[in-house]
Amino acid sequence: MQTIYVAGGAGFIGSNLCARLLQDGYTVVCLDNLITSSESTIDALKENENFHFIHVDVTALHDSILQDVPKPDFIFHLASPASPNKNGKRSFIAYPVETLLANTLGTYTLLELAKKHNARFLFASTSEVYGDPLVSPQPESYWGNVSPNGVRSVYDEGKRCGEAFVMGYVRKFGLDGRIVRIFNTYGPNMQEDDGRVVSNFILQALKGEPLTIYGDGSQTRSFCYVDDLVNGLCAFMFGEGLKGEVINIGNPNEKTIKEFATIIKSLIATNAEIVYQDLPEDDPKQRKPDISKAKKLLSWEPRVSLEEGIEKTVEYFKNLK
Repeated sequence: MQTIYVAGGAGFIGSNLCARLLQDGYTVVCLDNLITSSESTIDALKENENFHFIHVDVTALHDSILQDVPKPDFIFHLASPASPNKNGKRSFIAYPVETLLANTLGTYTLLELAKKHNARFLFASTSEVYGDPLVSPQPESYWGNVSPNGVRSVYDEGKRCGEAFVMGYVRKFGLDGRIVRIFNTYGPNMQEDDGRVVSNFILQALKGEPLTIYGDGSQTRSFCYVDDLVNGLCAFMFGEGLKGEVINIGNPNEKTIKEFATIIKSLIATNAEIVYQDLPEDDPKQRKPDISKAKKLLSWEPRVSLEEGIEKTVEYFKNLK
């Protein structure tokens, strides 16, 4: 049985990925420091004898911590705060230094582990490496329009540096490293207080509170349901001949934030009003992935419609109460 390490495995995407990998018959070692995630997302997984949880910061990994678990055949690096909302308690705005370290020193530490055990390595980068894009949709060949020292730079530039680390190991050591650029994702196991637009809108609508839009709502996002994303991550990690590739994974169905708020109101059947606040610094005006590479190399594209995915996510939040 092959062993897979998932750094950030108790997070929103990581916990869904761990569940899928266990279902597929792998031994899974989840590494997480829990600063922006919750152990509750993996409670059910602990009942599986093939699941191991280690409470650790990936920047501080060493052999003694891993002595009681199998050595990795594959490593997914998803460890990083990811929410941009300045009011979110789990955002990278709240943890700027930790975010930088997870994506730089943490990436280096995990790459060293992969090199030692000849493990395949997948780095979870982000659409944020494109910054406020001047090109749409964004292909992997686009270098981006990123502020190197703005409030979002700790995440944007941290991920860009992480990508450089991966490619350094691919070129110097022949490591089988791969980079996935993840676009906006939503679904079960999102944290209530993460400050992301999907969870904010759904929770506000369920409570009958006004839906808060930052800016005029004309900025666009493309929302991918987490099951589709996990399918893409697995197709990329386990596909052969993809060493050194960089691939966008996301849903190209672009919506304005205002359109998205209207959809949420309709699906939850609330009369809650929409209120507007100032747009945060460096907030990108547009997000739409070019997924032609994912279609070609992975035979992947999203299957879950926005309406179906939102309905499943609403049920998840209702069941938390």
